[in-house]
Amino acid sequence: MMHLFDLKSIAFSVLNYPVSYVELIGTLFGLISVYYASRANILTWPTGIINELFLFILFFQVQLYADMFLQVYFFIVTIYGWYNWRMNKVEKKVSFTSFRGRMMLIAAMIMGTIAFGYLFRNIHTLLPAYFATAASYPFADSFIMVSSILATILLARKKIENWVLWIIGDVVCVVLYFKKQVYFLSLEYLVFLGLASYGLYHWNQKLKHG
Repeated sequence: MMHLFDLKSIAFSVLNYPVSYVELIGTLFGLISVYYASRANILTWPTGIINELFLFILFFQVQLYADMFLQVYFFIVTIYGWYNWRMNKVEKKVSFTSFRGRMMLIAAMIMGTIAFGYLFRNIHTLLPAYFATAASYPFADSFIMVSSILATILLARKKIENWVLWIIGDVVCVVLYFKKQVYFLSLEYLVFLGLASYGLYHWNQKLKHG
């Protein structure tokens, strides 16, 4: 069973690229979770938990530590989102974030990226017992973490701007994971980009028609 969590345990190869079980399972459940999110379906949350578990392990093995810690946050917010959607007797409707809220989001993204970027750039010296290798692309990785945190909060509150943040983050993910040679995951985020675009369209339609 433990071989599922090892990046060196290969499920199959595509064009000479070995796809590990941990990457495969994380990728598949990520796709399922984002599809359900685009449909505003509650199943986005339980499928997301499986995605988070496997990506946590994957990112640790490829030294993307901000993304690794992001999965812990995702897990917490997933529980919150699942509870929030289940406990609303009247379905929470899709809505916009206020102008002030949008300005706060932009400020949080900038400051969060800078702060976490510096933290993860130095984490191997701060905690050498746990992180023997320096982080890869700490600022790009931190941008993904911060934008994803904010997007997940907006998703849980059914704010339409969550899809804008996912679209921006997905573009960065495609490039970053390609550079880290996690090609299957990079391809997944290209699909995520399409699903996020569809989610923005679908939620806009729900907003227009109540």
